[in-house]
Amino acid sequence: MCTEIEAKLKVDSHEEIVKKLAELGAEFLEEQLQTDYYFDDVNATLTKGDKCLRLRRLLTDQKEKFFLTYKGAKEEHRLKKRQEIELGIEDAASAQKLFAELGYKQVLVVEKKRRVWRLARCEVALDELPMLGSFVEIEGPEEDKIAEVQKNLGLAHLPHIVETYACLMARKLRQQNSGQ
Repeated sequence: MCTEIEAKLKVDSHEEIVKKLAELGAEFLEEQLQTDYYFDDVNATLTKGDKCLRLRRLLTDQKEKFFLTYKGAKEEHRLKKRQEIELGIEDAASAQKLFAELGYKQVLVVEKKRRVWRLARCEVALDELPMLGSFVEIEGPEEDKIAEVQKNLGLAHLPHIVETYACLMARKLRQQNSGQ
């Protein structure tokens, strides 16, 4: 069982953060285009339990990969911490058919552009999402290391967002549909 520990931060722009990553000697890993397909049953059992079942299409340098991910409910923690089980798959269409047979339907699609760096044993992701804007995710082995990277990037003043992109996007879509 793996545990994901991360800080998610809303930012106005990535420009200064990219400069700071370079100053700190961060290693640029790759650019990604991620399309996340979220699934749930007709009773929204996973969503109501703060869990998720996701199929991710990851496109990098003309390579396409697929990952199946289960995320458990968030634990009581200062940062976002939860169980995560992820595995690579070869056949996304068969995975979707399997979900349908098990009673899961696609409920949401979230697309994001991500640039990924490695800094001080942490992964720093600069994310751009349509309708939601710019975010920084810092994922690492422990809270102290994540806090150190956040501070070194000049982002210590920003509050942590514990909601998932799926939650943020679903709320934004509800607001648009209600005319707000």
